[in-house]
Amino acid sequence: MPTGAEGGATAMIVQFLPLIAIVLLFYFLIIRPQSQRMKAHQAAVAGIKRGDTVVLSSGMIGKVTRVEDAEVNVEIAPSVNVRVVKSMVAEVRNRPAIAANDKG
Repeated sequence: MPTGAEGGATAMIVQFLPLIAIVLLFYFLIIRPQSQRMKAHQAAVAGIKRGDTVVLSSGMIGKVTRVEDAEVNVEIAPSVNVRVVKSMVAEVRNRPAIAANDKG
């Protein structure tokens, strides 16, 4: 038969088990997927090159005409170029990937 100290430790572990399960659930359902999306977005933004089609955070779609360290020039209409901070690029669309999606 367990003594009072051993029973108290077991009861305390059983009491914190649901809290530990909730923390693990939050990690695997919210924190981990968000960090993976953030890493993928950072890789896509770092890999922007001239000629890529991008979607800006405002929803405008344009073609990259020049790439600098922290900024890109995006042509949003014929002869209309805007300078955009790289972090404001929401999505990088590559032409081969779009063509493959249109076929399927």
